[in-house]
Amino acid sequence: MSELINNREIPDQHSHSNHAYDEADPRTKPEEQPGHPIHTFKRENKAIDKHLKENVKVHLVAFIQDDDEENVYALLEDCILLLDLDKHYSRKENLLFPYLEKYGIYGPTNNMWSIDDFIRDGIKEAKNLLTHYKGEEKQRVIHAVRFVFNEISAMIYREENILFPMALKNLTEDEWVKIAHESGEIGFCLDGPEMEWKPERKEIKGNALSKGYIKMETGVLSLKQLELLFNHLPVDITFIDHDDVVRYFSHGKERIFARTKAVIGRTVQNCHPPRSVHVVEELLKDFREGRKNSEDFWIKFKDKYVYIRYFAVRDENGRYAGTLEFTQNISPIQKIEGEKRILS
Repeated sequence: MSELINNREIPDQHSHSNHAYDEADPRTKPEEQPGHPIHTFKRENKAIDKHLKENVKVHLVAFIQDDDEENVYALLEDCILLLDLDKHYSRKENLLFPYLEKYGIYGPTNNMWSIDDFIRDGIKEAKNLLTHYKGEEKQRVIHAVRFVFNEISAMIYREENILFPMALKNLTEDEWVKIAHESGEIGFCLDGPEMEWKPERKEIKGNALSKGYIKMETGVLSLKQLELLFNHLPVDITFIDHDDVVRYFSHGKERIFARTKAVIGRTVQNCHPPRSVHVVEELLKDFREGRKNSEDFWIKFKDKYVYIRYFAVRDENGRYAGTLEFTQNISPIQKIEGEKRILS
C-alpha cells in the first residue's frame, strides 16, 4: 500500500503526545500544555496525519482497484474534509508568521506560504475532479490525491521539525498568549484546543481604551464612540499607511475576510500570499505615484458576492498618506427591487 504514496510517508511525529503530564506542574514545558498554540497545531497535525493514513490512503487504494461510485464518493468526502486545512494554514500565516518576521525571520515563512497555497490548490483540484468524475480522469485523480497526500505529509514534517522549534526559540510568552487568544477567530482543523491556555503568571489584558476625545473638522467623538462607529459600519475597512504598514482594521461582528491583531504593524505585502504580492505592489505604486485614486474588484467568496474597493488616501496638499481597503458583501443589495420609503 505504501508504494501508492511513493514511499514518502513521514515518521510518526506524535509518539510523545501519549506521554502523561501534570498540567499544573510548572516544570511542564508551555508548548506541552493544552491550549498553547503549538500544542493545538500538533493536535491538528496528529488528526490530519491520521485522516491521511486511515482514510485517504485506504480509499485511494480502493479507487485504484475499482473506481465505482462508492469509492469515488469516499475519496471526495476525504478531500472535502481536507479543505479544513485552510484554517490550520491561515492561523500559521496570519498569526505565527508576523511574529517571526518581527524577529527578522522571513525565509521559512515565505516558502511555507507558497507551499500552503499549492496544497490548497491541490485539494481543490482533487475535489473538483472527483465531483465531476466520469471515468475518463482516473489517472488525473490518482495523481492529484497522491500530490495532496505527499505535500501535506511533508508540510507536517516541516512544521514540527523546523517551524515550531524556530517559533518556540524566538517568541515571548506574551506573544503566545496573543496568538492563542486570536486563534478562535480563524478556526481549527479536524481538532482544536482542549482548553484555554493560561500561563501561571498574570494574564495579559488589553490596554484600557482612553477616555479622551478627538476633535475633527465636522465634530467631536470620544475614542470609544469612534471605535464603535467603525465597528458598526456595514462594511470591513483596513487602513495601510504611506509605508505600506497595516495600521488599523475594523472589527465588525461578521468580517468577510479574517483579520487578526497580529497584522497590525506588519507590511501589507507580508499579509498576502507570495503569488499575489506583485499585484498588491503594483496597485500601491499606482496610488503612490498618482496614476490612480481607486481600484475595484468583485469576487464570489463562499455564499457571498464580495465587492472590494481600494482608495488612495491623500492629505490636503495631495500627498499620499496611505490606502483604504473597503470590503462589502453586496449579495443582499443585488436582491433589492422596487422601493421602500422611510415611512413604509
